[in-house]
Amino acid sequence: MEQEGGRAGAGAAAENAAAGVDHRLAPTGPGAAPDSAATASPGPEPTSGSAGLGILMMLVGIFLFVCNDVMGKWLVSTYTVGQVLLIRSLFALVLLAPMIMREGLGPIIRPARPGLQLLRIVFSTLEVAAFYWAVAYLPLADVVTFYLSGPIWVTALAGPLLGEKVGWRRWTAVLVGFLGVVIAMRPSEAAFGLPALVAVSGSLLFALLMITTRKLRDTSGTVLVTWQVIGALAFGAVLAPFQWVTPTPRDFALLGMLGVVATVAHICVNKSLKLASAAVVVPYQYTQIAWAVLLGWLVFGDVPEMAVFVGSAVIVAAGFYIFMREQALARTGRTSG
Repeated sequence: MEQEGGRAGAGAAAENAAAGVDHRLAPTGPGAAPDSAATASPGPEPTSGSAGLGILMMLVGIFLFVCNDVMGKWLVSTYTVGQVLLIRSLFALVLLAPMIMREGLGPIIRPARPGLQLLRIVFSTLEVAAFYWAVAYLPLADVVTFYLSGPIWVTALAGPLLGEKVGWRRWTAVLVGFLGVVIAMRPSEAAFGLPALVAVSGSLLFALLMITTRKLRDTSGTVLVTWQVIGALAFGAVLAPFQWVTPTPRDFALLGMLGVVATVAHICVNKSLKLASAAVVVPYQYTQIAWAVLLGWLVFGDVPEMAVFVGSAVIVAAGFYIFMREQALARTGRTSG
């Protein structure tokens, strides 16, 4: 998902994807609607044909994101989170090298608002570590369900952290969305344990990552992604030596593919936003839960419990309402409601 707001154009999306920093769609998600437009350059009014192609590109992008999640879950069953972050980030820096050279070292070495940049790096590193740790213990569909609440967290935090006014309708949707999280966590069972709490905490960190990215919207995408990758690389370098397992050639290639697949996925999502409006293509991002269920069953034999299906449906409905409400407010020029 994620694809953070405030960075425009296909080049920026490719930069973010090349780093392999996201394992799900975010900037076009509900609760992030004000930033969604930033991911696509202005262009002619989409036609019905281009809208259809835009939907197809979104579907392909989301499918690739979930494939990336499947590879990540497969790898963390053998390798530590630190190893996954270390090797993936090394590949990411190689992919980023041409963009860094084009940007120049000056803006990267001396980024604007360094304190906020550091905070964003912390959020990013802990969020992705939380995802990989949680997915090592929980079915993929469970973790994806919890992370779907990320944009709902953004709406809840938009007031205190961004100064945005959130009306009672969206607050109601936020509460309903969090109810869906509780349902999916099955609080009366053992599933309401550390892995589930880590996944929910990861979704909160993901929301904080999106919010800090909004505040840094004037910073180059190359600068943001470079430091994001360096943070994950440093974190992985500290943790990896303690439980190092030498990767097989196949697994080493898969670790590198985490960044490559994310690159293609981000390009597809960015292209979809150029071909059709966000209101047309964004709802299709929720197909990720269907792919997570299917691929989790085919690859790992995971069959989600009914509580996960019900919880995910509630979260999706709440998130979709928030997104559509923000679209309606944007059309009328209002900021609250």
